[in-house]
Amino acid sequence: MTTLPAAPPLTQLDALESEGIHVMREVAGEFERPVLLFSGGKDSIVMLHLARKAFWPAPVPFALMHVDTGHNFPEVIEYRDRVVAEHGLRLVVASVQDAIDDGRVTERPDGSRNPLQTVPLLDGITANRFDAVFGGGRRDEEKARAKERVFSLRDEFGQWDPRRQRPELWDLYNGRHKPGEHVRVFPLSNWTELDVWRYIEREEIELPAIYYSHQREVFLRDGMWLAPGGWGGPRAGEALEVRTVRYRTVGDMSCTGAVESTAATVPEVIAEVGASRLTERGATRADDRASEAAMEDRKREGYF
Repeated sequence: MTTLPAAPPLTQLDALESEGIHVMREVAGEFERPVLLFSGGKDSIVMLHLARKAFWPAPVPFALMHVDTGHNFPEVIEYRDRVVAEHGLRLVVASVQDAIDDGRVTERPDGSRNPLQTVPLLDGITANRFDAVFGGGRRDEEKARAKERVFSLRDEFGQWDPRRQRPELWDLYNGRHKPGEHVRVFPLSNWTELDVWRYIEREEIELPAIYYSHQREVFLRDGMWLAPGGWGGPRAGEALEVRTVRYRTVGDMSCTGAVESTAATVPEVIAEVGASRLTERGATRADDRASEAAMEDRKREGYF
């Protein structure tokens, strides 16, 4: 009798990829109108890569949605539009500027629009009747995100109650929801920042150039290097300097800091991330420094 050779064991990246693809296929089969939140950041780019793998050779069966603060890095917007065009994807843009113009939200004195994204996000979900929303949250990012399950129920107001979390034993996911409710889905829940970068290296995924070392005009505020822009920086007494930097995460220019770095390639970034003792949000996102519960408070209101 011929004995077939045993299949090689899955690597960690294989297992994470398989889980992410499984989650996406579950959502596509269980929900009517899913959408993938796409910021042009590395986590949403990896999610899109998983989606393309999950349904290949068919097209991705759901739209992308970007909550546009109006204070985005130009390199990221260029990347977003190019990827959407290259792969024939449908993009829904929920605009913070439109919400300001309509009086639904009010501009903040500090110029930051990151906390203003919740209203246009929820309006976009309601207007398009999305019932499942893929997000790129990872459990190593921030304390509140560590509380999330893979399927996270939101009520009819888009709000999150951690006490309503459902068990997910044996990778079985419960997507039941009432009319008006929706489910946030996190395919990267078990990934770390280092996993994301190793996967980017293995799959040769292109990222916006700001993730790699480059020279940029920046100024120092509260220990972070911020880029100048239409959001109002720098203030009086904040001097512009040209520094060699890169970005670990992508968000509103007013609260997303650069880190000084010479890592210009993926292997160099992997070595740098592996040696870091700070999460990317803790090191580079001013909005998460407001309080210990800053992210959880925003999540309860309907934030990502």
